[in-house]
Amino acid sequence: MKTQQWLATIAVFLTMGVILLGAYTRLTDAGLGCPDWPGCYGFLKVPKQEHHIAAAMEAFPERPLEPHKAWNEMVHRYFAGSLGLLIAAIFFVALLRKQSSRLIPTALLALVVFQAALGMWTVTLNLLPLVVMGHLLGGFTLLSLLAVYWLKLHPDYRVYEPQLVSLKPFAILAVGVLTVQIALGGWTAANYAALACIELPVCEAGWLQRMNISEAFDLHLGHDDYEYGVMSAEARQTVHVFHRLGAVITLVVLSAFLLQLWRRVTSTLLKRLTLAAAALLLLQFSLGVLNVALHLPLANAVAHNFVAANLLMLLVIICMQLRATNPTGKESL
Repeated sequence: MKTQQWLATIAVFLTMGVILLGAYTRLTDAGLGCPDWPGCYGFLKVPKQEHHIAAAMEAFPERPLEPHKAWNEMVHRYFAGSLGLLIAAIFFVALLRKQSSRLIPTALLALVVFQAALGMWTVTLNLLPLVVMGHLLGGFTLLSLLAVYWLKLHPDYRVYEPQLVSLKPFAILAVGVLTVQIALGGWTAANYAALACIELPVCEAGWLQRMNISEAFDLHLGHDDYEYGVMSAEARQTVHVFHRLGAVITLVVLSAFLLQLWRRVTSTLLKRLTLAAAALLLLQFSLGVLNVALHLPLANAVAHNFVAANLLMLLVIICMQLRATNPTGKESL
């Protein structure tokens, strides 16, 4: 059990690191810093020697080597690869321990393999927005699933409050609304629409007349290269506006849920989780406003991505705590 607990704990924090690095890579426009996969210009690390650089330029003349972008991409891949090996270890340890359920470890392994495929397609399909958004959602899902696994391995952190069971549908709704909003954020970033509107509270004057919903949510398949986006300015503005409106809806729904939870909860642990989720919600909304007001500063934008991942993880953990059965009874892991 202790081995599984340690592996799960390390995996949670490593996943957070991978999410941070992934956001930093995307926001520094380094998603194609290495135009091939899994290596970089045909090498296992960024080429430095003159003859290696010459070989790289010959192999990929359309994409000159930019070492800082290439290193951003490769460091992200190294950490993601390490996470993949760690999750494989979690799976094999669960496989060897016959008393343990293998459902979550199997799901984790399948998800991290799919994430690796999405990482490959991100490069080979030249930042296809659908793939980029899917890669983001996959990383957030992986973090939440690891948190669920960690919770199941630590029964001391599981509570049972029968009066909260009726809030489970509201909790599921809150998770669903936040997931849709994260997907909208991913679509906004993948289509380079984060600065399509730079005025508050909604957009520049006349934004409603410029809305183009059909193009904004078209998959735009068939382009050779999606770097820096292929949408029109009107479509990008539409995506941005939808993300802003989604932020308001998310703030209202999650605030209402957390308020109801706070009024009914009695355990210290759930009170702390509720307060932490509320703090992250307010921080996330503030970071979104600052992204617009300050024109997407790098540190702020990375934090916006990271806080969203942690807010989703916390809501999933809270949802798992609203149980109809007593966790002190025997239950498989």
